[in-house]
Amino acid sequence: MPDIMGLMKQAQAMQAKVQEMQAELERLDVEGQAGGGMVRVTLSAKGQMKGIAIDDALMKAEEKEILEDLIVTAHEDARKKAERVMEEKMKTVTAGLPLPPGMKLPF
Repeated sequence: MPDIMGLMKQAQAMQAKVQEMQAELERLDVEGQAGGGMVRVTLSAKGQMKGIAIDDALMKAEEKEILEDLIVTAHEDARKKAERVMEEKMKTVTAGLPLPPGMKLPF
């Protein structure tokens, strides 16, 4: 039978690390780009949009649809980067814990 007290201590330590990581992800920014950097979106690593920058050359009425597409693409790029950052941070938190393959934290 596994040492229940040892497991409880590990769980408490992991919970503290997860809370620290969550706070760090709020402060960490990622940037997504589209159109060769003409549209840039900044998100927190947790996915909250913090800013958007659009090159003046795209501010033409006839370029509206292109601009809309570039904003969506830049946001998606930033979101994927945020996911990778979160996965890397989570690997450090869960290192050494016997988790089943494919199990992701936080739940």
